[in-house]
This record gives sequence, structure tokens and C-alpha cells, in this order.
Amino acid sequence: MGKLTGKVALITGGSSGIGFSTAKLFVAEGAKVVITGRNQAALDASVEELGLANARGVQADASDPTSAQQAVEAAVEAFGGLDVVFANAGITGHTPLGNTELSTFEQVLKINVTGVFFTVQAALPHLKSGASIVLNGSVLAKAGSPGWSAYAASKAAVNSMARVMVAELAPLGIRVNTLMPGATRTPIWGTPEGLAQMESVLTNSIPFNRLGEPEEIAKVALFLASDDSSYVQGAEISVDGGAGSSPFGAPIYLKN
Repeated sequence: MGKLTGKVALITGGSSGIGFSTAKLFVAEGAKVVITGRNQAALDASVEELGLANARGVQADASDPTSAQQAVEAAVEAFGGLDVVFANAGITGHTPLGNTELSTFEQVLKINVTGVFFTVQAALPHLKSGASIVLNGSVLAKAGSPGWSAYAASKAAVNSMARVMVAELAPLGIRVNTLMPGATRTPIWGTPEGLAQMESVLTNSIPFNRLGEPEEIAKVALFLASDDSSYVQGAEISVDGGAGSSPFGAPIYLKN
């Protein structure tokens, strides 16, 4: 038996990157999954790879509470319930002081904060004792990276929101934990050229001297989703190659 046999999971932003890698791992461990995404073609391709017996795709706007409700209803209708929520959908956004439009700043917050809250709220009526909620944060919440105020604020808000959710949901036997990925090889960086450019800079700041792989993040999501973490509540687990815990262990410092 797999670690998630008999469980149903909702994964927002599940058609690519960390979300899709997590969906594949969850299915391999026995779960049925519903994934959401903005692009219908990408969703269809992802569901085909996962297998229709194991997965459904729901086109959704992560900032729209109605979309969250539809995704939850799809999970319940297709697979009879809901046990795991991975609120993974999010966007980046460069918001430097002095050169940022209000609409850009607000869109980051709307998707990364409001969208997460309403995803959990939509799922809550169907979650029973033993259910697991995993929120996707970021090490950039604390890194002070120039030009990323909205993104950093949104991910710090996810951390704070998780603590409140723990207080509200622990009495119901529902766990809430936060994954904190560091720089990871995903489409969030844009084109392959954009990824290559970012990789050459970022690896210098990571003690492991490499980017993370989506599959490595997915394995931690599996731990938090499964009963292996049955007494883990309110945790913030960094998966960042040591960048947050030991910045002076990065190659950029050790070279000298």
C-alpha cells in the first residue's frame, strides 16, 4: 500500500512544476488527485499523464473563490471526498520600490494570499479529522531579496495565516503545515534561457551549489500530506539546500 492509499487530494497549480511533480508522486502513492491550472491544454495533458482513473483537471483562476469551490466540488463528485489540500498555486512578480504599478502588487497578493485562504475555506466542509492542509510558502519571505516586496509579503502572509489556521483547525484534528521551497527548477522562471540566467546567479547563494528539483519538494509535500507526519502541526519546513539556514556556507563566500 502507498502512503496515500484511499485518500483524495486537491492540488492547486497542479499542471506544472512543483504542483505536477507532487500530483505524480501522490498518485504513485495511491491517491486520487484533482489539479487546477489556468491553461486548459496543459491541464488536459497533465491529467492524461496521471491517468483519468486517478486524476481530474479543473481550469481555475487561483484568485477566484468560485474557482476554488468548483475544484473542491469536482474532487468530491469524482472521488467521493477530500483528505489533502496542497495550496500550491502562486505567481511571482517583480515589484521594485519606485517602479511598481498598483495592479501588479495587488495581483500577487490576490493570488498568493487571498487565493490560498479561499481554497482552504472551500475545502473545509469536506475535511475530517486526520486531514492535512499543506501551504506553499517560500524562503523569500525572510530573505530580503531586492525588488520582491509583494512576493515576499505574500509568502510571509502565508506563514502567518497558517498559524491562525492551526489554532482554528487543530481542535478538529486537521493539520496545517507550510512548505518553504528555495530556488527550484520550475517554469516559474519563464523561458529556459531565463532559468539558465537565474541558475548561474542563484546557485552561488546555495550551500548545495545547485537548484532544487520539483521532485525533491514533492517528497516533503508527501510527508506532510501522509500519516507519517501525524503529529506535525504548524511546521515551516525549508527545502532550500541550506540557503536559509546557513547563507555563509554558500559558494559565493567559500570561494574567498
